[in-house]
Amino acid sequence: MSKQLSSLAQHALLIVIAFWISGCSAAPPESLPTPIEGYNHTSAAINRFTVNGAGGSNFGPHLGGGSQTCCVSLPTKWRPGLKVVIEWEKDPDPYAYAKWPERLYSDAWSKRAAEHETHYTHHRAVVELEPFGEFGSLDVHFFPCDVVKVATSNTIYGQPGYPHNEPLKMEEPKTCQNG
Repeated sequence: MSKQLSSLAQHALLIVIAFWISGCSAAPPESLPTPIEGYNHTSAAINRFTVNGAGGSNFGPHLGGGSQTCCVSLPTKWRPGLKVVIEWEKDPDPYAYAKWPERLYSDAWSKRAAEHETHYTHHRAVVELEPFGEFGSLDVHFFPCDVVKVATSNTIYGQPGYPHNEPLKMEEPKTCQNG
């Protein structure tokens, strides 16, 4: 009889523990790690970029997608005034090295490469996030004249409903009006 009582007590204890655990589930997180993906609509190379300090990849002119880096922390729910800080380095002449007469990686080539790097430009933009529901990644679009837009859509570039389906190969104006 005492063996049955002990077994019954163990079962009761397990049931109590199961109820206790199920009632103590964690609250949903306020923010989530979100992958970063870049799209370059310009003729310059994006050597590197960050979103709120989190690293994005590098990519050449008129390229984008297919290369996500991890991660920027974004709130799970959109709220008005939500912004991200995008910083990037741009090479305005990414194919210059192909015209250099110096032997690849020679001292003279390295000297020319170091001089070429002095022409890189650094940029910063504070971008307001558009309203979002569910999202898969934070897509950063670099446009001519150093305009940056972001998308937190659960659709992908090129699909109907994606907010920034502008062509990757955009014509660049001779002068920019965003000053």
